[in-house]
Amino acid sequence: MIKIFKSIAVASVAASLTACASPEVVDKRQMGDEQLSCMQLASEIQEAHEFERNAQKEKGITGTNVAAAVIFWPAIIGTYSNANDAIKAAKARKEHLVALSTKKGCGS
Repeated sequence: MIKIFKSIAVASVAASLTACASPEVVDKRQMGDEQLSCMQLASEIQEAHEFERNAQKEKGITGTNVAAAVIFWPAIIGTYSNANDAIKAAKARKEHLVALSTKKGCGS
């Protein structure tokens, strides 16, 4: 019976940590990147920039973060960790797209 309660507690903690981790982590490379036109590359770079900006916002003082800190403080650690992963991924995506853009001679 105690094992069941421990399992439920562990599952609840894991669910709580991942539920608060909201910034989307994008893939550095996506299928079809090499076929994008210069205009599409510029659009994808802007989109990656928005992903990074949104992830930065998640690290600030938000209602969700305050509630997480008050109700279940480990959840805030999950959110910050996820936000850092999302920021790194967005920066890597932008670097990849800029390299493709340069390789294609876009913006010259």
